[in-house]
Amino acid sequence: MIFSDRQFGVTQAEITKLKQSLESTGKETALAEAWVVELQRDALRSQISEMEADLTEYQLLKSGKLSLTKNSSLAELPKVLIQARIAQGLSQTDLAERMKLKPQQIQRYEATNYMGASLARLIELAEVLGVKISEAYESDKPAASGAIFSWAGATEVMWSRFPAKEMVRRGWLNIGAHQSTVEAVREYFLSRAGPQFASALHKKKVRAGSVPNEFALLAWQARVLSCAKEAYDACLLTPFELNDSWLAELAQLTARKDGPSLVRGLLAQKGIALVIEPHLSGTHLDGAAMMAEAGYPVVALTLRHDRLDNFWFALFHEIAHVYLHLFNSTRFDFFDEEDGVELDPIEKEADDFAVSRLIPDDKWQFCLSRFSLSAESVRLDAKNLGIGASIVAGRIRKERNNYMILNELVGQKAVRSQFEEIDHGK
Repeated sequence: MIFSDRQFGVTQAEITKLKQSLESTGKETALAEAWVVELQRDALRSQISEMEADLTEYQLLKSGKLSLTKNSSLAELPKVLIQARIAQGLSQTDLAERMKLKPQQIQRYEATNYMGASLARLIELAEVLGVKISEAYESDKPAASGAIFSWAGATEVMWSRFPAKEMVRRGWLNIGAHQSTVEAVREYFLSRAGPQFASALHKKKVRAGSVPNEFALLAWQARVLSCAKEAYDACLLTPFELNDSWLAELAQLTARKDGPSLVRGLLAQKGIALVIEPHLSGTHLDGAAMMAEAGYPVVALTLRHDRLDNFWFALFHEIAHVYLHLFNSTRFDFFDEEDGVELDPIEKEADDFAVSRLIPDDKWQFCLSRFSLSAESVRLDAKNLGIGASIVAGRIRKERNNYMILNELVGQKAVRSQFEEIDHGK
């Protein structure tokens, strides 16, 4: 973990050196066994990946856009204390002043994961930093804008807090006659997702207006991964390539009434599994993006809002995570609520990507509907752009922060009916 701006810079420099070493590995040893060279390269890639993940987490915390970070093991408390300090914009010296200690003492504490600190000192630090007994740092912001959930491993998960009743009601979970609910829930998660999805390799980054129930989040993710695996096992997905040139073809589907129903097939052709699964109680998700254990990307949508503009924007936002973030060592699974929450740098990148792929900026500036706000001008601009009117209307509403205008063009109740797996009686 990175503790300071200075360490951030040192880590960046070290990554540069490691990448140079990766580039040169094998060139000077042409006679070496190929497998030996590949082992060396894999070790370097792993080290670079871990360091880049640390950089990303530090940047997110330092940005001040995350209002909660939570772990589920007491052993992780030292890490939470450090995260809380960084997220509040405090340097080690700043914290030392609040604690009436020398800066070197805080440096030693953090360098050793507080191993030499007494219980009284840890309690004092927790009070100063606002860390609660549940091993969570939570800011005093009136509304949360994001969160990170992390587990040291599957053994740290509190299986009794999963929404078992709702899982049974939805037909996900069967509890045997001689089986406890906790056993059934644990077995469900481990068989559908796998223990690695409750570990540091799969931290959960959440963009939300309110902090979701993390156990509902885990249960929903297991369901999504299970559905994606069915498509993968049935050989419905082609191999994925990190090439987003096909997104113009996806944007053209917005002009078709049956566009949403065609999305799953197109994404499968590009190696991406699309899962439609309504959110669980305790969460208000619109979409998610994650990497399946087999190495293919998974995009999930909840259709929480039955509107075309929301469907297409949420879809493109999650695809943005696929191309921008899933393959760059962030080690996050992304869970998103799109309702007007403050953006951290990663979410802003995804939003900008989605907006520009739906309507390129160089074309948007010539759209007359931005100023006239009439249904006729929206339809004309959409026709000229080769996209659906809901996309143009949705962008105007978002930019003006006025969701009372152009209601007739955003495709109310035009999405859920196109997906068989949705319970339309809800």
